[in-house]
Amino acid sequence: MLSPEFNALAGAINLIGCVSYAKGVIAGKNKPNRVGWTLWATAPFIAFAAQITQGVSWPALMTLSSGLGPLLVLLCSFMTTKAYWRLRPFDWVCGGLSLIALILWAITGEGNVAIVLSICADVLACLPTLRKSFTHPHTEAAAPFWAGVAGVTITLFTIQHWDLANSAFPIYLLLANLVIALTIDIRSRMLPEKVPAEG
Repeated sequence: MLSPEFNALAGAINLIGCVSYAKGVIAGKNKPNRVGWTLWATAPFIAFAAQITQGVSWPALMTLSSGLGPLLVLLCSFMTTKAYWRLRPFDWVCGGLSLIALILWAITGEGNVAIVLSICADVLACLPTLRKSFTHPHTEAAAPFWAGVAGVTITLFTIQHWDLANSAFPIYLLLANLVIALTIDIRSRMLPEKVPAEG
């Protein structure tokens, strides 16, 4: 088991990954789905607040960085027209369902319920990017998601109390980052570089 202070390193690794993605956005190489990245910036902040109310300390840093990184990417996506990705009905449906999950949390206001609902919201936020990673992997970058895998793995090794408040969101983040990273890497090898973009 690692010292809880290693969560600062985990959060830094995650943020570095998002900074590299944001640079790709500004360069026009990465085209983030704004619905997904908006919700990725929102749900972790709610989970972070819920973790703090539940007494979670160092592990909450990874959750916080999981909101700050997407917020940076989202802001960068508005700095260049090259980063534009046309949203489909599927994106809006996922975004709407994700918002419903966040509203339900606001109604309940209970810490563990907030964590579960924020995970549900984040899963729905992942689906548009996962779909885009499958159909147009060359508009994405796997490295930031691998950085997320590395950061969350460190966080998991620092957890001292394996309860819902401490472990649920990090475990979810590990799985989400792993699935997206693998999808981008595998599909990038399977598809030619010049797949017609929807963006």
